[in-house]
Amino acid sequence: MASKKPTTIFLVRHGQTTSTGIVLPGRAPGLHLSAKGREQADNVAQRFAAMKSPPTSLYASPLERARETAAPIAKALGLKTQRNAGVIECDFGKWTGKKLALLSAKPEWRAVQNAPSTFRFPDGESFLEMQTRMWDALTALHETHPGKSIIVVSHADPIKAVVAMAQGIPLDLFQRTVISTGSISVLRLGGHAPLALSINNTNDLTELIPS
Repeated sequence: MASKKPTTIFLVRHGQTTSTGIVLPGRAPGLHLSAKGREQADNVAQRFAAMKSPPTSLYASPLERARETAAPIAKALGLKTQRNAGVIECDFGKWTGKKLALLSAKPEWRAVQNAPSTFRFPDGESFLEMQTRMWDALTALHETHPGKSIIVVSHADPIKAVVAMAQGIPLDLFQRTVISTGSISVLRLGGHAPLALSINNTNDLTELIPS
């Protein structure tokens, strides 16, 4: 990675849906943005459009809520949304679509929150597999776009996991980071070490300069 010019990656969490904070949607198809989520997506697009030098490529998870978030960004910047399966939501297996209130009552929930590196979702992914998959996807995008700025629309847990990895934070502590719907987190990959330029940003993007 050090041989390539650094790539600035703007990680966008998709906008709010009707089930955000209520169920664990995972990769179940057919989940769309709510009115609030569409408003958040439009706001994200406006923030990118206000940049003096906005990103030049746009990628999104294949899930509907991510692609719908990417749509106004693509329109505002004149870009084509490219699907990237590597940045898809975690595979929650048998927990997909279950209410969070019920899942949080399970004894396994303690591991999900406090020792995620030890946990695998029943018939699904482990957090470690999710983190590795997401990091590999971003590394590949860095190799494709050295010296450029790009946008990746993804999901909360994958974004949290790579933000933690970029900062050298153990996976078991990644749940301590909040990634809100419609937020932007910014990583710079390349050079001597990754940099986290911004985390869970919901405001201005014009001052993201490494010190």
